[in-house]
Amino acid sequence: MVDITQPAHLRRAFSIYDKKIRAIVYQAGLVVSLAVVVTAIAIQTVSNMRQRGIPLTFDFWNQTAGFQINQTLIPYDTLSSYGQAFWVGVANTLLVSALGILLATILGFLIGISRLSHNWIVAKVATSYVEVIRNIPLLLQLLFWYNAVLKPLPAPKASIALPGGIYLNNRGIILPAVEFHAGAALVGMAIVAAAAFATAFSAYASGVQNRTGKQLPVLVVHLLLLTGLPLVAYVGAGSPWSFTYPELRGFNFRGGQQIYPEFAALLIGLSVYTASFVAEIVRGGIQAVSKGQTEAAHALGLPKGKTLRLVVVPQALRIIIPPLTSQYLNLIKNSSLAVFIGYPDLVQVFAGSVLNQTGAAVQVMAITLVVYLVISLITSAAMNAFNLRFALVER
Repeated sequence: MVDITQPAHLRRAFSIYDKKIRAIVYQAGLVVSLAVVVTAIAIQTVSNMRQRGIPLTFDFWNQTAGFQINQTLIPYDTLSSYGQAFWVGVANTLLVSALGILLATILGFLIGISRLSHNWIVAKVATSYVEVIRNIPLLLQLLFWYNAVLKPLPAPKASIALPGGIYLNNRGIILPAVEFHAGAALVGMAIVAAAAFATAFSAYASGVQNRTGKQLPVLVVHLLLLTGLPLVAYVGAGSPWSFTYPELRGFNFRGGQQIYPEFAALLIGLSVYTASFVAEIVRGGIQAVSKGQTEAAHALGLPKGKTLRLVVVPQALRIIIPPLTSQYLNLIKNSSLAVFIGYPDLVQVFAGSVLNQTGAAVQVMAITLVVYLVISLITSAAMNAFNLRFALVER
């Protein structure tokens, strides 16, 4: 009941019929309800874990893992801890995700642009690729690449020899390995410096074009910087690295660098599948650019290649990047299907082997979920920052 002895403005301020007051009450009630539900679930979960003898702590993290992982980017052996196995899984997931995004982007742009080609054969081949690949489940494609393409390859003794000391067999792709010697760091610094100079020149060339309309030879300068400067450093340091070539000894190769069929199948499957969706995004983005832009570029004498590269694609990126971000996130999450072909990613190593040995299901699954969430959020933030470069600026 409202006290009528209070001033009118106070009665209105604390009235339950006020929309702001009702909104605050409803939101507070929702927060309390959620807190009660989460607390009840947590209490029940802890009780069930204690009854079944499931560990409640993270003591397993530093215990010896005792299992082997065939592909590792960081040091690991059977005496390493479960925590080290976790980082191996994270590194492998990041590797296949990063390479998959790169390859899917390149292939997707090529297919998307090819669908708009005036060449009938090129356009139909690109259309067939999109319609076939995107309508077959990804898991089936991964199993196809692994079981039907890579595993039936010949044994190491009958390996398919490729130029450059590369061998292809049912145990993967065997490549020459690089051995670094003294002075290799100098070449690395030269590469970093070349990339920095190339970036600075791109910004300078963009400013010149905006002020005067003159186009500087950006591509030529980039090629000279990115190849010339590291080459000079390489020669000056006395060829600070060499190659060791694989040799067949007994039933397998010794030396070189091995790319396992599980990794190759997962990378090919993710890239090919995601590229079919990227191609449609690219095609839609290009078609959304007004035809008047293309006609104006042609009227200025720009050839078709430069019109596409300098006029159409930069405008289309405003439309392409947001849905492209979703496809990148899908690729990262789809990499968890690696467990079906045996690639040691985060799910296979940590949510599989570690969970089965330790029984710490809640802790392991919670950490796995958080890792995928963090990777996705970082990817989204990076793509949003990249998207700001192409956003229209209000004047």
